[in-house]
Amino acid sequence: MTWKALSEFQWGTMGPEIILVAAVLLLLTLELLLPKNTNRKVLGWIGLLSIVASLIWTFTLYSHGPTSLLAGSFKLDSFGLLFKTVLLIGAILILLLALGDQTIAERSEYYTLFITALLGTMYMASSSDLITLFVGLELLSISSYILVGIQKRREGSSEAALKYVINGGISTAITLFGLSYTYGLTGTTNITEMNMVLSQGVASSNEFLLILAFVLVFVGLSFKLASVPFHMWAPDVYEGAPTPVTAFLATVSKTGGFIIVLRVFLSIFAGALLMKEQKSVFEVLSPVIAVLAALSMILGNTIALKQNNLKRILAYSGIAHGGYVLVAFVSISPFMFESIWFYLLAYTFMTIGILTIVYNVQQQRGSDSLASFAGLVKTNPILSVALTIFVLSLAGIPLTSGFIGKLNIFMGAFVQVKGNYVLGGILLLTTVVSYFYYFGILQNVFFRSGEERKVVLPKTHLFVVLVCVVLTIVLGIKPSLALDVFHKLNIVKDFFMA
Repeated sequence: MTWKALSEFQWGTMGPEIILVAAVLLLLTLELLLPKNTNRKVLGWIGLLSIVASLIWTFTLYSHGPTSLLAGSFKLDSFGLLFKTVLLIGAILILLLALGDQTIAERSEYYTLFITALLGTMYMASSSDLITLFVGLELLSISSYILVGIQKRREGSSEAALKYVINGGISTAITLFGLSYTYGLTGTTNITEMNMVLSQGVASSNEFLLILAFVLVFVGLSFKLASVPFHMWAPDVYEGAPTPVTAFLATVSKTGGFIIVLRVFLSIFAGALLMKEQKSVFEVLSPVIAVLAALSMILGNTIALKQNNLKRILAYSGIAHGGYVLVAFVSISPFMFESIWFYLLAYTFMTIGILTIVYNVQQQRGSDSLASFAGLVKTNPILSVALTIFVLSLAGIPLTSGFIGKLNIFMGAFVQVKGNYVLGGILLLTTVVSYFYYFGILQNVFFRSGEERKVVLPKTHLFVVLVCVVLTIVLGIKPSLALDVFHKLNIVKDFFMA
C-alpha cells in the first residue's frame, strides 16, 4: 500500500477496532515497563477507558453510510454498528466486574486477553470475507481459552479450560472444514461474491457438497452458541471459570457467535439456490435448525430444574435462551434482526447483573449453591430486589426487558404465512417450565433462613448492578428507547448491500 493510499484510507471507519488494537499494544508495553510493585489495576482502568472510547467512536459512526474497505473484506454497516454497541456495552460492565474481583484484578494479562477477545468479536461484526471472519473467530476463541484457565492453580478453572479447549478445537476444525467447501464451490472467500455465485444456482452434482458445507458450518458454530447437542461444555466451563470470564462467555462471546451465524448463513446459504428443489439450501435445511432450537429450549430448561449450583443453572438457562434466539433466526420474519438484537441486548444486562451478585455471594458466603442465597432478603433487602428483577427478566415476566425480548421472538414466529407454530408453542411451554427453577432461586432468597452475614459489594459492582437493574426495567417499560435507535438505521438494506 502506497503512502497516497494510506493517506486516503478511511481510517475513521475502523476507529473502534484501531482503539482496541492500540490499547492491547499499550497494555503489553506498560506490563513490561511498570515496576513490579505497581498496582496492576491501573492497567484495567486504562483498558476500560479504551473500551469506552471505542464505544463513543462507534456512536459517531451511526451517521456514516455503508462502506466497504480492504478489498471488500471489512464492511461498515448498521448491522455491525448495532451489534458492536451490544458487545462494547457488555465489555464495559464485565471489565468493571473484573476490577472488583480480587482474584484476577491484579492479573494484568487478563485485561490484554479480554480486549483481544473483544477485538475478535468486533472484527466478526464487520467481516465480509471468510478469512477475516475466521481470524476474528480465532482471536475470540484462543483468548477465551486462556481466560477460562487464568487461575491456573485452581482445579476447577484448569479443568474448565481443558474442556473448553478440546471442544473449541473440535468446533473450529468442523467450521473450517465446512467453510472450505463453500470456497471450493465458489472460488472466492468474499461473502458478497459467494452470494452472487450461489444465487445463480448450484449444479446438481454439487448440491450434496453445498448441503454438507451448511451442516458442517452450523455444527461447528453450534459449539460457540452452546446449542443442544453441542452444549456439554457450557455448565462445567461456566462453573469452573472465574465469574467475570463466565459473564464474558455468557454475553459477549455468545453475541459474537450469533453475529457470525447471521453473517454466514443469511449472506451465503439463504441465497444459495438448489436447482432440483428450486429453493435455497437454508430453506431446505431450516427444519434442522428448528429441531436444534427446540431441543435447546427443552433440554436447557428441564435439566436446569435438577441443578443446585446457580452458575450451572445460568449455564443451562443460557442454553435455553440460545434456543429462543434460534427461533427468531429460523423464522426469517421481517422483525428477525430487531428481535435478535434487542434480545441479546436485554440478555446482556440481566445476565451480567445476576452474575455480579452471584460472585459476591460466592466470595463472602463461600459457595454459589442455592443454599448460599437463603435468607438474603434479611441481610441485603435492596440486593435481593435487584436479584429478583434479574430473575424475573430471565423468566420473561412483564415490565422487564426479558419479557419484551421473548414477546418479539414469539410474535415473529407467527408472522410468516407458514408460521412456526410448533416452535412458538415450545417457546411458550418451556418458558413456563423455567418458572420452576427461576422461582426456586427467589424461594431461597425470601422464604428460607440462612447465613445472617451481610453481603457487601465493591463500588464498581454496585455500579454494575445499578446500571443493569435500571436498563432491565427501562427497556421493559419503554423498549422504544432501544428500538427507535434500531429503526433509524436501515439494517436489512445495509446487510445485504453488494
